[in-house]
Amino acid sequence: MDYRILIAVGVGITALLFMILRLKIQAFIALLIVCILVGVIAGLSPEMILESIKNGMGSTLGFVATVVGLGALFGGVLEHSGGAQGLAAYILKLSGEKNASWAMMITGFIIAIPVFFDVAFIILVPVVYAIARKTQKSVLLYAIPLLAGLAITHSFIPPTPGPVAVADILGANLGWVIILGFIAGIPAAVISGPLFAKYISKKINISPPTYDDIEVSEDKEYPNPITIVLIIALPILLIVLKTVLLGDWLGENILSDPLIYIVSLLGHPFTALIIANLIAWYVLGIKRGTTRDALLKLSMKSFQPAGAIILLTGAGGAFKQILVDTKAGEMLASSLQSSYVHPLLFAFIVAALIRVLQGSATTAMIAAAGITFPIISVGDFSAAQVALFVISIASGATILSHVNDSGFWLVGQYLGLTEKQTFRSWTVMTTLIACTGLFMSLILWFLF
Repeated sequence: MDYRILIAVGVGITALLFMILRLKIQAFIALLIVCILVGVIAGLSPEMILESIKNGMGSTLGFVATVVGLGALFGGVLEHSGGAQGLAAYILKLSGEKNASWAMMITGFIIAIPVFFDVAFIILVPVVYAIARKTQKSVLLYAIPLLAGLAITHSFIPPTPGPVAVADILGANLGWVIILGFIAGIPAAVISGPLFAKYISKKINISPPTYDDIEVSEDKEYPNPITIVLIIALPILLIVLKTVLLGDWLGENILSDPLIYIVSLLGHPFTALIIANLIAWYVLGIKRGTTRDALLKLSMKSFQPAGAIILLTGAGGAFKQILVDTKAGEMLASSLQSSYVHPLLFAFIVAALIRVLQGSATTAMIAAAGITFPIISVGDFSAAQVALFVISIASGATILSHVNDSGFWLVGQYLGLTEKQTFRSWTVMTTLIACTGLFMSLILWFLF
């Protein structure tokens, strides 16, 4: 065993955390520096180091940049149209105030598919305030289920950026990630959402801010909520349909060649999201009176938050490639195979450690994916099992949100919580999501 390579990886991971935590260097630059550092210590030539970075960036961004860009554009149109608020109001109307916490969980679960977590929360938090005023109950009874739904979809279910990036690095089938993400995510949402909210709202009674006068208006002209659901569901259904109809698990394919061609084309994430964008562009934009110039400006604005995620994901791909080219991944995989640690648990622990130490769930997911990839590359795993690695990493990257996570402060400030109250509510909620997600992944591992 070449211990120099293992030392290179150890030094690299330590340097990554030091640069992000202590020096406050942006994670994108820090990952690239670590790629060079690991390559130098491992004895790669300068040309090979830079070639690995280029290949890792290129192979990752070819897929992720397109999906994240299309997803951001889709979310921008939905946000601008008021579709998120309209869907929330409709679900609350159906459920009634008695089941409002469950309604908020469902709303968060659906809305976070096309809209970024923090944007979706800011859009929907006035709905939480309005319900809390009407019922005279703690804001947490409705905010926690909303946050649970948002956080789980944001981490578990493509085409949100995190699971898309991890799936691409690990070579996971997006259809399987979506299917298993829903299966693992629903119990996690129920436990960390309405059930936990019922408990914690009795311990922490928070009134909605008195300065906010935004209410859920039933008279405002929102888009048809059924239309919103159908548009959001369309790309997911197309991707899953391709996985189901063309998957190896069916045995010999019974479809004709033309049908295989159509399903392959329409079920690819690129095509599915392009179709959804065109429909949203017309139905939620042009048909509702938004000018083409306004939609063009909106699309440019929507791309801004996607840029950082795309670059960070590319750097994660470069880190993965360095681990492959130095053979460090193979050594890590062989040492894991000789131990008693389950590979899913290993992926979870790596993501959880990085998450707790540096705060960003996205950074934790991407870095953990790069470290875990070599285990998958030398193992004999089914498509479903590779997808479960994505869920396990996502679970680990969700755990124990605290003061080094921007989400901790966003939630605390908007809900009027002290730091201690945020720990008792938000931090515990993220930990429940992580533990439930891991538990479901391990159960599903033996079923698939």
